[in-house]
Amino acid sequence: MKINLYSVVALAGSASAFAPISKPAVTTTSLYGTSTRGDFLNQIATSLVVAGGLSTAFPSVANAGWATGPGSAVLDPKEAIIDEDILKSGPVQQALKDVTSYASIVTDMKSALQKDSQVNLGPVIKKTFDFSKLRADLNTLNSAFDEETQRGTDRLIRGILQDLTELEVANAQKEGIPRSEIRVAKMNAKLDKLQGAFNEYLKFAQS
Repeated sequence: MKINLYSVVALAGSASAFAPISKPAVTTTSLYGTSTRGDFLNQIATSLVVAGGLSTAFPSVANAGWATGPGSAVLDPKEAIIDEDILKSGPVQQALKDVTSYASIVTDMKSALQKDSQVNLGPVIKKTFDFSKLRADLNTLNSAFDEETQRGTDRLIRGILQDLTELEVANAQKEGIPRSEIRVAKMNAKLDKLQGAFNEYLKFAQS
């Protein structure tokens, strides 16, 4: 496989800013308690199966409190309710900085792929996007939002974790076999989706 070492090394070097930090206790669902990408995909698949069953047997229960009716999610960042004291706290500000850096790294990966369609993004993904730390940063920042807003941001957090896992799978390529145009297009689509999810999530903190 042809690898643009300069791009990979440059991207990997930019990840050094993500030093481990102490996080406050944050209430999370069992979906976010998974420790590996594989666990996450297995659990989200199970969740979708269960949700599908509920929507068939009890449609009013499955749809309650999501997009319509009382307790619906806040999907517009402009309507987000933020606790300014929590947002200004040290751990949350560090999480905001880290999440902003993650979004920037996604942009760098897109540029690297545009310059070299055969670049291996695997080392950058594994070093920069440590699954447990990424999840902790997202949840720490999420703690600054009220419950209604979190119903919307939770959706984005799930999307980010899933998009990142799918990107890692799409990046995998057998040794000696060049990446086809179809696979390159698929990777670009995954990167665009991941970047969009990060940007949308950050809008809630900047509203």
